[in-house]
Amino acid sequence: MAPRDADSLIMPRVLPLRPPEPPEMQARAMDNLRFIRETMAAAATFTAVSGWGTMLIGLTALVATALAASTGSTPRWVFIWMCEAVLSVGISIYTMMLKARANGLPLWSEPARKIVFSFAPPMAVGALLTLVCYEHRLLGLLPGVWMLLYGVGVVAAGTFSVRIVPVMGVAFMAVGTVALFAPPSWTTACMAAGFGGLHLYFGALIARRHGG
Repeated sequence: MAPRDADSLIMPRVLPLRPPEPPEMQARAMDNLRFIRETMAAAATFTAVSGWGTMLIGLTALVATALAASTGSTPRWVFIWMCEAVLSVGISIYTMMLKARANGLPLWSEPARKIVFSFAPPMAVGALLTLVCYEHRLLGLLPGVWMLLYGVGVVAAGTFSVRIVPVMGVAFMAVGTVALFAPPSWTTACMAAGFGGLHLYFGALIARRHGG
């Protein structure tokens, strides 16, 4: 009988079978991962606020101030500023889209939704109070009301954006307070300083510190 080869005497190595994870454990792990992702998304800040767009809004506001000051018609004055409000919203959305695309950021993210839902209510109240003031011939209150509510909206929305945005909102509230108690002769100066000057100043800071 021929002797066996030495290699044949070596027993094959048996690897223990690892039991698969229970389905409930896998589901729990997926839930935890989803929770972590949602938490990180909710804690993120919206960085696509455009400084250049904010400055452009300031420039158009200065043009609107000059046009409104040169008209002698109250309905035209209100109409000019309503057009400026619509134009400002369009500029803001368009420039944020450009900045988000350039930086590879999602525009409609969780922080962006929070910004919209924080900013929209004060603007809706502002539109309603505009109608009330116009109906009751209280147009002298509009500059202060507009800047106060705009400032509140910016502060609320800015908590989900870069740190300088809420500061801009507080500045608008300060100028709005002055406009609310100032004599009517200050209306043009307050509107120019608020919607024009503050947008230009803070837009330049945002552009310099946060990449455009």
